[in-house]
Amino acid sequence: MANHSQLGFQDASSPIMEELIQFHDHALMVALAICSLVLYLLTLTLTGKLSSSTVDAQEIELVWTILPAMVLITLALPSLRILYMMDEINEPDLTLKAIGHQWYWTYEYTDFKDLTFDSYMVPTTDLPLGHFRLLEVDHRVIVPTGSTVRVIVTADDVLHSWAIPSLGVKTDAIPGRLNQTSFLATRPGVYYGQCSEICGANHSFMPIVVESAPLANFEHWSSSLPS
Repeated sequence: MANHSQLGFQDASSPIMEELIQFHDHALMVALAICSLVLYLLTLTLTGKLSSSTVDAQEIELVWTILPAMVLITLALPSLRILYMMDEINEPDLTLKAIGHQWYWTYEYTDFKDLTFDSYMVPTTDLPLGHFRLLEVDHRVIVPTGSTVRVIVTADDVLHSWAIPSLGVKTDAIPGRLNQTSFLATRPGVYYGQCSEICGANHSFMPIVVESAPLANFEHWSSSLPS
């Protein structure tokens, strides 16, 4: 999760988030190159070393037409690649349905019989020592590490958004519509998120907690729940 005074993204815990961070760094380098070039040309213009008499109009028109097109291509190609990767879901190992309510989440493990529970934020007065305020829930989502999890997202009342930054997941929950996304947690851990769509007075109080555990621990957890 994020730390105080953190300027960058959270540590990536899924392949998609690693790709997103890499693309972010790539786009920043392109922006830095553009700013440096503009600053250099501006300096030449202000010092009188660059004028209309030293540059042919046809040549500079050719440059400022081709150069931006090349820059856009260097940004568009990796961006489209990541978009297709995020939309592609091939044979998931587990399917999870997340239903947004005002102001809590309901989860259904559709591959299991009667494995459904509600997830509410733990009030500050009941929060155990060492847990995170406004982020901890009474029932966490447990998923196996290294398995592709498909998440079907919808809402029961108003618009919500199921988002976990470290996993690179953010999908709108719309009443009457099923949206889907997927993620693969590369290591065991606890990942925190929140509803990312303003959904009413208690919008800030419906966190999301996903715990990635080894497959043996996940099977033990799923079999120990009351039917």
